[in-house]
Amino acid sequence: MSENNNTQTENWFETWFNSPYYHILYKDRDQTEAEHFMDNLTHYLNLPDDAKILDLACGKGRHAIYLNQLGYDVTGIDLSENSIAEASKFSNEKLHFKVHDMRVHTEEKYDAVFNLFTSFGYFENEEDNFKTLLAIKESLNEYGFAVIDFMNANYVINNLVPEEVKTVDGIDFNIQRYVRDGHIFKEIKFEAQGQKFHFMEKVRALTLTDFEQMMEKAGIFLLDIFGDYKLRKFLKNDSERLIMIFK
Repeated sequence: MSENNNTQTENWFETWFNSPYYHILYKDRDQTEAEHFMDNLTHYLNLPDDAKILDLACGKGRHAIYLNQLGYDVTGIDLSENSIAEASKFSNEKLHFKVHDMRVHTEEKYDAVFNLFTSFGYFENEEDNFKTLLAIKESLNEYGFAVIDFMNANYVINNLVPEEVKTVDGIDFNIQRYVRDGHIFKEIKFEAQGQKFHFMEKVRALTLTDFEQMMEKAGIFLLDIFGDYKLRKFLKNDSERLIMIFK
């Protein structure tokens, strides 16, 4: 049996997010919850009916597709060619997808830039995370708002499940989680089609303080902070999410 080992942490996301197994493992993500979050967020931001929204690191486009169904003009960008190919099947006149590196700002300006579901803090180099923040700021128009929906690192670390097996489509995904060097790691091992696979996810355990420091350096104004998808108050140890509204 051959082994496919993709545990290198440098740009781990380029291989894992392009793998069909990534989409199998995460296919049961709660769509209803995601839609309620978009309802709450667009209502809170009071976006104009024809607002142009950029979904940054859009994956296969689940948020972008729903935002478009609400009537918005949406562009989804992601580094993963595989994800963009899937998302592009849903393209229309007001829904576009393209492969793009989120460290580089877009030519066009948007009424809102959304970076959702912990799609930040992937980069090995701290400067790259800062570049992403700057790119978000530079992609906003004069009246635009940006949103980063990140994990609450304190909550995640305090509630970390060290080991579990998740079976999806007959594949047993053996998952290990641990914290090291200021990062949260998730190792994923499984067998499929006569091959052994080993992937790794690695995300910087950024706290609200870390974001505040980066934002101050970038000249960004943090306007509001929420702790869950119902936009309830952020509690440092108890909230599952860290949702930041800024401009």
